[in-house]
Amino acid sequence: MSTPSAEQRWKQWLDRLLMLDAFLVIAGALWFVAAILAGSQGVQAPMRLLQQLWEPLFTPAIGLLIAAALVNGVWAWWQRIRPGEDQDIES
Repeated sequence: MSTPSAEQRWKQWLDRLLMLDAFLVIAGALWFVAAILAGSQGVQAPMRLLQQLWEPLFTPAIGLLIAAALVNGVWAWWQRIRPGEDQDIES
């Protein structure tokens, strides 16, 4: 059994970080729905907690998720066009 290369370990670490970030954003969305439902029943504590955590926690998490999606899209686009460039150069 071979040991993973530094690039593979880095990619695994990044994938885990982005998965945790996605779960955090999903949990925040579920908390928001629960806070709205609780607010409709007169309980304001869940919404106040969400508002306190919005700037320091959820805004960066959402930004990271969007940035990762954009980088992934650009990377996939680059991988798609790059083989075509290599073939044009060789012929």
